[in-house]
Amino acid sequence: MTDLPAPHHPADGRTNIVDDALGVVLDRHRGHNDGKVADYIPELAKADPDGYGVALASVHGRVYTAGDCDTGFTIQSASKPFVYALALEDLGLDAVAEHIDFEPSGEPFNAISLDEATGRPSNPLINAGAIVSTSLVRAGGPEERWERIRARLSAFAGRELALDDAVYASEASTGDRNRALAHLAASSGVLGAPVHDSVDTYFRQCSLTVTARDLAVMGATLANSGTNPLTGDVVIQEATAVTTLSVMATCGMYDDSGEWMVRVGLPAKSGVGGGIVAVQPAEFGIGTFSPRLDERGNSIRGIATIQDLSATFGLHLLNHHKVPRSAVASVEQSNDQMTILLRGELDFIAMEEVAALLVEFGVRNGGRGGVVTIDVTNVTLVRPAVEHFLLNASDRLARFGVILQVHDAATDHDDASVGSPMPPRTR
Repeated sequence: MTDLPAPHHPADGRTNIVDDALGVVLDRHRGHNDGKVADYIPELAKADPDGYGVALASVHGRVYTAGDCDTGFTIQSASKPFVYALALEDLGLDAVAEHIDFEPSGEPFNAISLDEATGRPSNPLINAGAIVSTSLVRAGGPEERWERIRARLSAFAGRELALDDAVYASEASTGDRNRALAHLAASSGVLGAPVHDSVDTYFRQCSLTVTARDLAVMGATLANSGTNPLTGDVVIQEATAVTTLSVMATCGMYDDSGEWMVRVGLPAKSGVGGGIVAVQPAEFGIGTFSPRLDERGNSIRGIATIQDLSATFGLHLLNHHKVPRSAVASVEQSNDQMTILLRGELDFIAMEEVAALLVEFGVRNGGRGGVVTIDVTNVTLVRPAVEHFLLNASDRLARFGVILQVHDAATDHDDASVGSPMPPRTR
């Protein structure tokens, strides 16, 4: 972890410490003038190369910003994970996997990365895979498909997103390579709609106008298990968010994905419009905007900004404390009774700790009978396997004549059968 930034006093008088921290990082990288704006799509060449902004949206529904965070630009390839998520919602993971693989390509975004045996694109975040994702979105025709995609991306952002007609026209007039990729996918039988319809819808989705703030909220929706933290709308299911983030972690930065994961450690996706969306699961989304790109098509300032934030604040996905905080707040026990007061999140490591206590009590009890109460009043989240664990624990303790019950003071609930502990908090 690097040294924390020095106190920053912005000219606009902002006092929020998160805005302040973002401003410090922005100032630190504003002088990066390497790279150039995308020019293979003529309309993108008109972007102001000096535009620069960063936003962070937390799962608590608060948004923090610095710089040109409300400047509009086209989402481009940053749309890919969100459309992939929609295809997953429509068809399910196994069906989508018959059309698109999950493997990093190690190649540029517009490479011909199709498996020789199956014809599947390597992953949904290169152009070939993204066009197939778009084609798989269920619809009665291209207009319905486009409107479903626009509406779902709007739901991710928490506001209505609009099409940049000029960029769309520019993409359509210069998109022959993408049309070629679609034809190859169609010849392999993995494209879900006619070539023209698939590519035209893909050009439109890439031409939606967003801001760094929008990307941050879209990322926060993935971080929040698919629920937009600003609107409260369930945009996608948790399992879909997990799959989408997994692919972003391994494939989101094209042939720079490996280095990105080592140095930054956050699932992310870039776009040649200058945007990057990054996600810290269960915490926040980050959106950056700066049109100057490196040779891989990634925003130079955006990479520097998110890498700086990750290093400064210890955001790497795999950067955990050596010993997790105990979920056991206290234990009270006598010869024939024990109460375990739990707190926070009940996951595997928490249940491993509880299991040790239960085994110790059962052995020490020696078949004399008794009652074990697990108090979940202060528990905030219960993972799915925990309920199964409690049922098994109940059966095993019964062999020692011990009854296992769950208590939740928040609902005045005692369940001696341990049949359904806290379903509202189970995920």
